[in-house]
Amino acid sequence: MLYLSTMEAQLKELIPFLRDKNPQVRQIALSNLLGQTPEGSPHRSIFYHGLGGAGLQKPKETDIIRDLKLLCRDQLAVAHDAFRALVNLSDSPLLVPFLSEPAFLTFLVSYILNADSILADLASMLISNLTASSSPCAALLALKVPVLKTPSSPSPLFPTLSRSGTCSAPVPYPSGEPQDILALPLLIDAFVEGVSIDPSGDRASRKRKGELHFLASVFANISTSPAGRTFFVTSRPTDPLNPNSTNEYPLAKILAFTEHQDTIRRGGVASTLKNCAFSSQVHRAILSPDTEAVAVPPSTLSAPGIDALPYILLPLAGPEELDLEDQEKLPSALQFLPSTKKRDPDPVLRLTHVETLLLLCTTRWGRDYLRDHGVYEIVRGAHMEETVDKVSEHIERLVQLLKGDEGVETVDGSDLVRVGGQGDDDDGDEDNRIEEV
Repeated sequence: MLYLSTMEAQLKELIPFLRDKNPQVRQIALSNLLGQTPEGSPHRSIFYHGLGGAGLQKPKETDIIRDLKLLCRDQLAVAHDAFRALVNLSDSPLLVPFLSEPAFLTFLVSYILNADSILADLASMLISNLTASSSPCAALLALKVPVLKTPSSPSPLFPTLSRSGTCSAPVPYPSGEPQDILALPLLIDAFVEGVSIDPSGDRASRKRKGELHFLASVFANISTSPAGRTFFVTSRPTDPLNPNSTNEYPLAKILAFTEHQDTIRRGGVASTLKNCAFSSQVHRAILSPDTEAVAVPPSTLSAPGIDALPYILLPLAGPEELDLEDQEKLPSALQFLPSTKKRDPDPVLRLTHVETLLLLCTTRWGRDYLRDHGVYEIVRGAHMEETVDKVSEHIERLVQLLKGDEGVETVDGSDLVRVGGQGDDDDGDEDNRIEEV
């Protein structure tokens, strides 16, 4: 016990050195403190000491948390360890309010948006952890960041609050006054650009220095709330910097990654899609092809259909050969798949896609659309190869809805069939419920 007290006292003595003028001193102090930031570390409490307010007083931010936030703007080695420390600490509900306060949240988002940010992936991980709580999700939905338009590549914008030791300002500095732009549409565009690589394969020619896979988890977290789902299925200008550009649903921009090689990216996108499908009012927009303009009630503002079905089915599709009649039912992206086609190797993601299809079966229109576009033919093959019982059981429920006879009460298409997670639990089994993820 004496050893622990002595060790903790020695670690606390390092805290003032986080503000030393010498960057090497800051780096040494931080590197010694970093090992205490993961969950379960014996001296993690030094980061919480003094957080609690007395009585009804509002808790105050500790010096060490304030220092770590400032060090995220430092030189590369220091900033890297500061971001890592905050990523580790961000699982604590005690620290979430201080890590998601407006000034720091604006810096994090601005830093991620800057294409030259070296540590953008760590900043994305931090926001991913923070948005596991509802308050940061609400703050991010409403957040606007000041940006300047830039004529030069790689990015058409410069977030003015992103400047730091690992993210320099463009030269020449853009002229004009900054515009406050809603952050989330900009983050979606950055997420899409994060995987763009020069056709030659030269990673140095990437548009961005960060891949930003963890933004997919941010989108999934945000879409667990009604306001978050509304954002993804509300028609908006394709270009956030140009209000006169053609309209598009934000969800449509990220769907192409359901088969991406990175599990975090494709999993977050799959979860976002599933969460949006909880509202039956958006099913027509989710399923309709992009050649049709669709509005989501009660709004009358339309945009091209999201055309999500191919991106739901591709992770469930294998190399099975189908006869010509069945092939013609399928979306074009699923017709005549090669013999090398493999299903998603992650059973959690396969289950997520099946649950999305179940949610899309809640209306007669949705069931008819899925029947007419070969969903049964795809999931039949998936069921034959499935090795996880829970996934198999959900496929069987889906097949019952697709192959079952429609009753007289559903003939006009006005019905809402209940599936697990929307109030229906035929066998009382909690495992059969569909939940937001």
